[in-house]
Amino acid sequence: MPIKATWTKLLESDRLQRSSQSLAAVDQQVYIYGGEVTARIPVDSALDVITLDGSSATSSTLPDISPSPIPRVGSTTTSLNNDLYLFSGRGGPSMAPIEENGGIWKYTPTSKSWQFILPKYPTTSFPLGRSYHAATASPTEGVLYIHSGCPESGRLSDLWSYNPQENIWTKLPDAPGASRGGSSISTFQDPQSRVTILARMNGYSGTEEIGGIIDLYTPRTHSWERIVFEPNGVDGPGPRSVGTLLTVRIAGKQYLFTMFGEGRPSPLGHAGAGRMWDDAWVFDVEEKSWQKVEWETLGPAPRGWFAADVVQVEGKDGVVLHGGLGEDNQRLGDVWLLKFE
Repeated sequence: MPIKATWTKLLESDRLQRSSQSLAAVDQQVYIYGGEVTARIPVDSALDVITLDGSSATSSTLPDISPSPIPRVGSTTTSLNNDLYLFSGRGGPSMAPIEENGGIWKYTPTSKSWQFILPKYPTTSFPLGRSYHAATASPTEGVLYIHSGCPESGRLSDLWSYNPQENIWTKLPDAPGASRGGSSISTFQDPQSRVTILARMNGYSGTEEIGGIIDLYTPRTHSWERIVFEPNGVDGPGPRSVGTLLTVRIAGKQYLFTMFGEGRPSPLGHAGAGRMWDDAWVFDVEEKSWQKVEWETLGPAPRGWFAADVVQVEGKDGVVLHGGLGEDNQRLGDVWLLKFE
């Protein structure tokens, strides 16, 4: 049966115009942090909040608070147990990674406060500062995952978990294949064993956009396995980076969801826009097959370098999308909601 959905444009503003930002949802509120309007110049460190009310929304900018993270782009924000966790990114025109020695920023919505947390064992290993890495959370395990990205030079393929309760980083086996930036990860429950699985796909190796592969990591066995598909736009999504990967439930069934992203890089590198995708796909984790998501309504323009997360809409999973970089090299300030039919 076809997977159908409807896009609704929630709002748009100059304040929300940006790319390379991070975003995470807690209940009916979506928190947006960082990013850039002009290439290589981070916006301020204020949090913008989108409050959902069914298929409508309002936006607000929280007052400056101290302490708070310095402005940055290409960071990640992930929610776990109703708190937000932000890790690294780039700052300033040089775009060097922000090195905080394994420190992580925690934002607590109930107290509207940031806390900078250095790891419990600062002399042991922790992930290096980086940008355009991937992050996700596993509520069942109570941990965050950080993967790959761009350090001072080159790209990474490492995988780390962070346990907020113990305040400890753990180095996990590197992912297979090319090192990359702009990759995407998400966790889901294996339909048979019910154990947590981490999925990784896409990214940019420095020479090509990566596609046609879903890499699966099982924390219980510390092992990777690979699912290969034809990335031809018929049997599966085409190669891309700086997109998204989320886990959604549609009609009670679990899927991996990916959309949009950059399909061909700009010759100007970070200073320009390449060819962008405007499609969305779901991967049935039980049948191990792809389906393209169909919508008849007008949807968002093609883009990459955007931010997205899963939200609850009328008791069902939806996806909120914000901003990004269009093919005209303009930063976008729109917010959209995708609801599955």
